[in-house]
Amino acid sequence: MQDDLAHFEKVARDTVAALPLAFRPAAEAVVVRIVEWPAPDMLADLGIADPSGLTGLYQGIPVTEKSVLDTATFPDVVWIFRQPILAEWRDRGNVALDDLIAHVVVHEFAHHFGWSDDDIAAIDAWWT
Repeated sequence: MQDDLAHFEKVARDTVAALPLAFRPAAEAVVVRIVEWPAPDMLADLGIADPSGLTGLYQGIPVTEKSVLDTATFPDVVWIFRQPILAEWRDRGNVALDDLIAHVVVHEFAHHFGWSDDDIAAIDAWWT
């Protein structure tokens, strides 16, 4: 199916593989996890009450803040949440599902590369 977890995984992997060559090595070191919903502790940490309000999440230390002296205990992770993305896709009604999945993936990887939400919003009119 075009909207199952396997499809989301494929779109996410294809999106990472299509990143500019200079970004790919750092991006490929990130674990991508596709799940149905964000975990309650993720929502609580972010102060989000409605789980459909979180389509993706980057957990880790952005590359702009990493040091060769750091010893990573956990890999960086980009979480992609299927049900919230599907809800947004249905609500919007004017975007292709694959485009929305790819957009969320790129947004979360932008955080990995050190961009804040404000930085992303300054160049990305998608969310307006």
